[in-house]
Amino acid sequence: MATDIKDAVHAFDAAAVMRLLPTRPRLLALGEPTHGEDTLLDLRNELFRQLVEQEGYTTIAIESDCMMGLVVDDYVASGTGTLDEVMEHGFSHGWGASAGNRELVRWMRAHNESRPASERLHFAGFDGPLEITAAASPRQALTALHAYLTARVDADLLPCTAETLDGLLGADDRWTNPAAMMDPSQSMGQSAEAGRLRLLADDLVALLDAQTPHLITTTSRDDLDRARLYARTATGLLRYHHWMADPSPARMTRLCALRDLMMSHNLLALAARGPALLHAQNSHLQREKSSMQMWQGRVEWWSAGALVSAQLGKEYAFVATALGTIRHQGVDTPPPNTLEGLLYELPDDRYVINPPQLTTTLADTPPAPRVSPWFGYAPFDPAHLADSDGIVFVRDVTRS
Repeated sequence: MATDIKDAVHAFDAAAVMRLLPTRPRLLALGEPTHGEDTLLDLRNELFRQLVEQEGYTTIAIESDCMMGLVVDDYVASGTGTLDEVMEHGFSHGWGASAGNRELVRWMRAHNESRPASERLHFAGFDGPLEITAAASPRQALTALHAYLTARVDADLLPCTAETLDGLLGADDRWTNPAAMMDPSQSMGQSAEAGRLRLLADDLVALLDAQTPHLITTTSRDDLDRARLYARTATGLLRYHHWMADPSPARMTRLCALRDLMMSHNLLALAARGPALLHAQNSHLQREKSSMQMWQGRVEWWSAGALVSAQLGKEYAFVATALGTIRHQGVDTPPPNTLEGLLYELPDDRYVINPPQLTTTLADTPPAPRVSPWFGYAPFDPAHLADSDGIVFVRDVTRS
């Protein structure tokens, strides 16, 4: 079988990825089946460097807090802060400790140092300010949006004062209480204060939109784009907190969907400035419905990739990553009847696979789904071959 699939397999590089696509997409999404492995981050970094040098890509966006990502972008674009400070404060989910992420930031800053502002690379987080056990307070985004408008529009047009916002927001630990993830009654998302903040946030966003003709002539595009990010994040977080307080059976399905909706809004904003490479878990970038087994059962939702693809069509491309082993996590040689097993029989370490060619080759003997022995790794679902524009296969993920 390995001999039969060789026509669908090519050596990994950016050129091989781009040959799979009809045109250069504004958003090229590279998925990964697990998080935190520098082998996969090194591959991402290599692809981004080649896309910058060969295809004119200017931005990389990863599955990290969009507000924290501004710290990274300030550093890589302008040299604000130090590398150590950026790695500590610019990433969510603990990913600032990753050697692969550190090398990405270091390289981007070095690349930008000798270039004019118009040619500099940019970094973005496109996740909401959300962790597995908690959601952030809307304070940072909401007060930043209010401050932006206060400095640029008549005070009479503002729906409230900064002091009113501060009083309604209260202590941040009311919003970030980790008990609220498992117990909706612990969330303040449907309190009177939260309801009032949702109305004020909506009014602030409406004011931002209504003042666009004035703002585009009196502020930089970067500042206006950041204000729009504050607006998306404030309203998205308040919506997310509202549904954290929901006791219905649809609660976790709705929260998963809202997280990816926030991601999709950030990605569509990036697409307006593209081209950009995206990097996140496969389930956030695929076009088919995503699913997860949670404590109350299986949940399904439309991913950010599915939402963005519906808007951008061929301007969005999704390349999944599949892998052979992660032995330090107990993921050993894949069974030979799985897609990973078939690819593992080939001699080299990394490949780019053409899904239509592979589907044709395997039509008579479709591969079986692989079962993961470790919860942190999601094998590639063969049913998603038609959903992917390409597949990158990594033979072995090793710990450095």
